[in-house]
Amino acid sequence: MPHEIGFVDDSAQLAHYAMLEKIRDFAAANGWEVLRYDVSIANRELILKGVGYSGEEEIFVGFRTYQNADADYYNLVAAGFTGYVAGNPFDNQPGAMLSGVPAHNQRIDYWLTLNPQRIALAMKVGTPVYESAYVGKFLPYARPSQYPYPLVCAGMLSGAPATRFSETNHGMPYKGDRANMRMRFNDGAWRTPHCYPWGNSFITGTASGRNNLRLRDTGGIYHLMAIELHDDSANMWGALDGIFYISGFNNAVENTLTIEGVNYTVVQDVSRTGHNDYYAMRLDS
Repeated sequence: MPHEIGFVDDSAQLAHYAMLEKIRDFAAANGWEVLRYDVSIANRELILKGVGYSGEEEIFVGFRTYQNADADYYNLVAAGFTGYVAGNPFDNQPGAMLSGVPAHNQRIDYWLTLNPQRIALAMKVGTPVYESAYVGKFLPYARPSQYPYPLVCAGMLSGAPATRFSETNHGMPYKGDRANMRMRFNDGAWRTPHCYPWGNSFITGTASGRNNLRLRDTGGIYHLMAIELHDDSANMWGALDGIFYISGFNNAVENTLTIEGVNYTVVQDVSRTGHNDYYAMRLDS
């Protein structure tokens, strides 16, 4: 499945509206079914269904806009669902989990990649800062009969609060143990996982007295680490699909690296530039 790198602006419509349209067009052209695309309302709605790698699954995700001109925010919401009911509002779809993603009414540079089971997005907006989202399945460490619907909804905010991109406390979901990243369990509950390697304070150098043990490149070669979802005891559930930890040592946002013929883009956590503030997004092809 492909990727797309580009930008949208406000030449024809507000940029966050154009971003929603871009997601719709790109997903529809690459195997995702558009169940709803409603531009007749201020909070425009997009609901999609993917078929997974088997071609027989039903994976329900969505995006919608929300905005306030007086408060100067123009955002997206990333969402995961357990089904689709045509008569239900977006926020009341079965099993809905929502996570806001600050965007912009003006130019948005974007990196958008998808495969049959998930959609991942990074955006550069405003000053600039970098915002991220992931909706769809992760790669479970279990058989389909054990874990049939391992869904993740990951954005930048818990729910859809009135938050502008310039707010300094929000952060990317992939560091884990935060309310803007939820995974669905077999009992139907959405819970907040920890994320390896950020969940290991010794590896990331955040443990007391461990400041010199941080991950870094080896002779200029950057090794990617799977971002694995786990709890704070003994359970490891799986890994994100195409999203990896990468060291920030001598690294920079928007760098591209190629490993065995596959390209990856480096994305940072909003405006943060510490060694633990980057991830690599696989550019599916």
